[in-house]
Amino acid sequence: MSSGASGSARTRYAILGCGSVGHAVAEELTERGKDVLILDRDESRVEALRDQDLNARVQDIAEPDVVDELDDRDIVLILASDVEANKAAVSAVRETGGDHYLVARASDPVSEDELRERGADVVINPSTVIADSALQSLETGELEYMARQLAEIIEEGGDRMAILTHDNPEPDSIASATALQAIAEAFGVDADIIYSGDVGHQENRAFVNLLGIDLLARSEAPPLAEYATVAAVDLAKAAAEDLDLDVPVDVYLDHLEAEVPFDARFVDVRTNVSSTSTILTKYLQEFDQSPSEAVATALLYGIRAETLDFKRDTTPADLTAAAYLHPFANHDTLEQVESPSMSPETLDVLAEAIQNREVQGSHLFSTAGFIRDREALAQAAQHLLNLEGITTTAVLGIADDKIYLAARSKDIRLNIGNVLDEAFSEMGDAAGHSTQGSLEIPLGIFTGIEASGENRDTLLHLTEEAVRRKLFDALGVEGGSGDGSNGS
Repeated sequence: MSSGASGSARTRYAILGCGSVGHAVAEELTERGKDVLILDRDESRVEALRDQDLNARVQDIAEPDVVDELDDRDIVLILASDVEANKAAVSAVRETGGDHYLVARASDPVSEDELRERGADVVINPSTVIADSALQSLETGELEYMARQLAEIIEEGGDRMAILTHDNPEPDSIASATALQAIAEAFGVDADIIYSGDVGHQENRAFVNLLGIDLLARSEAPPLAEYATVAAVDLAKAAAEDLDLDVPVDVYLDHLEAEVPFDARFVDVRTNVSSTSTILTKYLQEFDQSPSEAVATALLYGIRAETLDFKRDTTPADLTAAAYLHPFANHDTLEQVESPSMSPETLDVLAEAIQNREVQGSHLFSTAGFIRDREALAQAAQHLLNLEGITTTAVLGIADDKIYLAARSKDIRLNIGNVLDEAFSEMGDAAGHSTQGSLEIPLGIFTGIEASGENRDTLLHLTEEAVRRKLFDALGVEGGSGDGSNGS
């Protein structure tokens, strides 16, 4: 191999075996201005290649002396339909110490392994390549078909759309709704984003405020019956009856399967991506709509939040969507969203949670007592997950005659959402997924004691004890009786 080659402009190629595959590759490389040498044992084929002004020579690629023709070549593509000849060529190059970059053609998984063992850098199985290409074309066609259906529902539905997020919406839900709103507006339809609960987490409030996203509380929005079209995004843990809907859902988009499937006219649930924001990005691309700065920033933040900044369950589709959004997004705004100032309430909750922590193995449980901002529990649980040796956290608080629990986990063997659901579903509302979960239980279910000034401490102690014991039992760790350390 020539030591003088540097950079793609001077890269020299050799194609060993020039059937239909080799011929197609040779023509493409030649059109790109590459220096290509073709070696094939069929004299008539070599003559025909020369007639096409291709640099071709007669050579049996299965013979050891094939390496003599490759001294000045950098990349060697061994593409004969005779796989045994390809194996021989790979072995001949490697046995003589050739450091060429070898791309070899296989015919099945067995020959793929054999070619790699002999030293091929890349192994190509045409059947696999064709199948992958077919699946990619199918995916592209499916998205085009789905986009047409979505467009028809939006355009035919009238001039007003309601877009529902889940309760206490998080970045992925808000961003997805914002993108769907932009798509609707491009078709001349005004859309309202409607939520129940609160936008309580500080990052979420910063996210909404900095991007100027208009959200309507369900209690302040017009009745859903006044909207021509109703869409729902990112509602996997809810069921239609939980949303208290008096109208049918027309459009449902999510990246998780709902526990109770939505009966909507148009449903697009893709479990092969990690965020609903990724799905909406694909629709923007399919509709050939360049996102505004606010929409792009929202979607990029939604993907990053749902994948923990690409550290959790990230798929190629999430990465390509993020790459597409990157030049449109405002990265200064993203930085401000991700680093909001901590409110006094959140600081108090975090301080209480740190002080009251109990550790069993790698699991941490704590209580923040009586709270005003339940979203602060989630932030405390996330902060405590950064403690050395801790893989799972749960922080309890009491507010509005209810017990709230926020849990976080980075243990890949554990689905904390499922743990909470299995342990507490008969007592209250549990939701979540592999890395985060939430729990809401009526206060009296454990104690039967009313919350009053004189028994607040007793109530807190009994509630904490009962929840901790049940949670630790569900996690399969000892220490439910409260004999663990505080992690000091």
